[in-house]
Amino acid sequence: MITGDFAESAPELPVPFHLVVRESAGSTNDELRALATAGGAHGLVLLALTQTSGRGRRGAAWLSTPDESLAFSMLVRPREPKALWPRLALATGLAVAEAIESFGPAAGIKWPNDVWIRGRKVAGILVEAGEDFVIVGIGINVNTRCFPAEIAHIATSLGLETGLTYSLPDVLGAVIGRFALRHHQIGGEFNEMLDSVRLRCVLTGVPVTLTTFSGTRTGIVEGIAAGGELMLRTANGIENLIQADEVRLSGRNNET
Repeated sequence: MITGDFAESAPELPVPFHLVVRESAGSTNDELRALATAGGAHGLVLLALTQTSGRGRRGAAWLSTPDESLAFSMLVRPREPKALWPRLALATGLAVAEAIESFGPAAGIKWPNDVWIRGRKVAGILVEAGEDFVIVGIGINVNTRCFPAEIAHIATSLGLETGLTYSLPDVLGAVIGRFALRHHQIGGEFNEMLDSVRLRCVLTGVPVTLTTFSGTRTGIVEGIAAGGELMLRTANGIENLIQADEVRLSGRNNET
């Protein structure tokens, strides 16, 4: 069921993406996972006008305010080998960054799952794999003008950066349009996609502390390797990291 202004955006989505809008949902990722397990088709997009239990990586809460932000998840059934599915996080980050740039501001990618504008987080991505599908969750601050005090210094929105008010369906359509192109590039065209990610990587040359499954790593980011790994220069040399639960810039607190 499509409600409100989003009814006008649904026909504009590229095939096979199709939109389902709910007035309220706990977590769009969780609810779409249930639909995927029941046989939901590739390209199903579940959007909640109000998301009450949204989360980011590490289980952190993701704020979602009606009429100000977007909270939606996309069901992907990749044709590529499962070993390549983690690349969807970079493909999604690039798609969101490109969509934001189509409205004006330059956007950066904080490997592997955040999008920034001028050093502040405007969007978060949560990619979760199932047995034969992937759920790609996206939260975007579109028209938000006020954030809680604890994150006000590290969060921003498209509206705050430009002083304009945007149509949520227009932003949704731009993101899905770019994702429809980029998610196919996790295989044979990955090098081309990676070049665009590298141009927007906000971590290159920056001292960071990362939390990984094998412990904490501290060093300076050298860039992104050919497989999408983060290249970290430590006291022991360069280490390529496939995944990190948390990436913090040195000296920056309360990062989301």
